[in-house]
Amino acid sequence: MYTKDKIVSEYGVDKKVKVLNVTKILVHALLAITVLTFVFGSFGTVSQGEIGIKTRFNKVVGTLSPGLYVKLPIFESVTKLDVQVQKEQADASAASKDLQTVSTKVAVNYQIDSSKIVDLYTRIGSEYKSKLIDPAIQEVVKAVTAKYTAEELITKRPEVTDEIQKQLSDKLALSDILVSTNGVSIVNFDFSAQFNQAIELKVTAEQNALAAKNKLDQVTYEGKQTVVSAQAQAEAIKIQAQAINSQGGADYVELQRIKTWDGHGCTSYCGLLSSTGLLINTK
Repeated sequence: MYTKDKIVSEYGVDKKVKVLNVTKILVHALLAITVLTFVFGSFGTVSQGEIGIKTRFNKVVGTLSPGLYVKLPIFESVTKLDVQVQKEQADASAASKDLQTVSTKVAVNYQIDSSKIVDLYTRIGSEYKSKLIDPAIQEVVKAVTAKYTAEELITKRPEVTDEIQKQLSDKLALSDILVSTNGVSIVNFDFSAQFNQAIELKVTAEQNALAAKNKLDQVTYEGKQTVVSAQAQAEAIKIQAQAINSQGGADYVELQRIKTWDGHGCTSYCGLLSSTGLLINTK
């Protein structure tokens, strides 16, 4: 190790001067860095939509509004908290009323109550998402899911969403976190493979039953149409028979038979005359 006397003895006075100069440079550089650290560490900015929490030796001493702020380096620090509406999305697994396993993805829009931000920071710090919001979502989703069967979770989705909204709002309000109006949405329900298969079979059965009903309705309609058509045809024959009788009866029929005679028997009037009982034996 080089000492002052050793440097002088080995390298002479010139070497001693050079060492002193290097030492001065290092000291000046260190002082400059310290000054710059104090200068730049004394200023900062809080962005719009944020509130700064100023602490001195880890004790809250005040809040900072958006804009430029000044603090004492090393002794003071500023933590910025977002007070705008934020979105948190979490997965929760629970059992339904009929003991089906349900995985639910829930999205929640919330914001910190800015009037109580110091209380929140003092109690929880800046990790309020992991310490408050996520556990609250898990707890509320499990409680609400247990009130409904798996099928009701699907058919009554708006009702389930409203109940999660109410319970979550009440719970987080106690921790100075406000859930936005209509701020809860169920992104997705996911059920077990067995339940999904059962639902698919049920839907298929309902579709088949509906198709069969539609087919039966069609056959019934067509049958009614046939009856109506037959009744109309019978009524037409009756009216024609009455017209024939009113125009001379058997003599009129004989005249029409002669007009339609083809050398062997009647043609166009046979069916009509048979139905009216007026067909005359032409043999």
